[in-house]
Amino acid sequence: MDQTLVQTTLAAPVVQIQPQTFPADFGVPATYDICQLGLSATPNGPVLRVGVSVEAATKTTLGAAQKATKGAKPAIVGANSFGTRAPGFGTDTFVVFLSGGRLYKVAGPKATLAKYVVLAEEVVRQAAGLPTPEPMITRPDCERGSSAAAKVMGVPPYIRRDGATENGDLVCGWVATNSVLSTSVRRTPQAAVLMTAIRKTPTAQSIPLGDEAYVDTATGRTTIRLGENKLVELVPLPARAINSGTMTQFALAMVSLYR
Repeated sequence: MDQTLVQTTLAAPVVQIQPQTFPADFGVPATYDICQLGLSATPNGPVLRVGVSVEAATKTTLGAAQKATKGAKPAIVGANSFGTRAPGFGTDTFVVFLSGGRLYKVAGPKATLAKYVVLAEEVVRQAAGLPTPEPMITRPDCERGSSAAAKVMGVPPYIRRDGATENGDLVCGWVATNSVLSTSVRRTPQAAVLMTAIRKTPTAQSIPLGDEAYVDTATGRTTIRLGENKLVELVPLPARAINSGTMTQFALAMVSLYR
């Protein structure tokens, strides 16, 4: 993206392209491949994230994404500046739009929807040169969970998105139409405290993994605490009731990767 345009539009002190590969932004109805621009000179400052959907998208996909987003308003990208008119929606922190058979998402610090539309128009200008997303981005360690992942999802995944966080923690992701399953790590000194809240959830079912672990039988989300500062999170989307035994088998296949 045009760094000067980003800096001017968001009144950012600096704009720095961050060249590393970031984990996918997993979701239903769309999972996005991500690139990122830093908006501050400090290491943990605000960022602008630009994503393109890993699956082909239609107006139906766009409508489902908008329906799943509270408080979003309709938006048209390109209504006043150039020929392409891309339908979308957004808030004061992001815009999502449909262009060339893909969904795009531009998200960052609080501004206005109009400013995010300006940034989205820059994405449209450059999107023509983007290659079609690769269906399979895999890491060998994640393969140990693939069989169990298909059982959780109920369908075989046909897109994979494996990667790593900035801390080097493995991220594994399986994607199919209307079904996503991912694993990742959250590092926090409050791991034990956060598990207390999870433990008290009426739908939490204890499973014998790590220092403590629970499956939320209403959503399928599974959280495993390893030590005092690490939470392993296994997240099926959409959130739904999933057999706890099925999630436990998936967790058993994956937990050793995070010790």
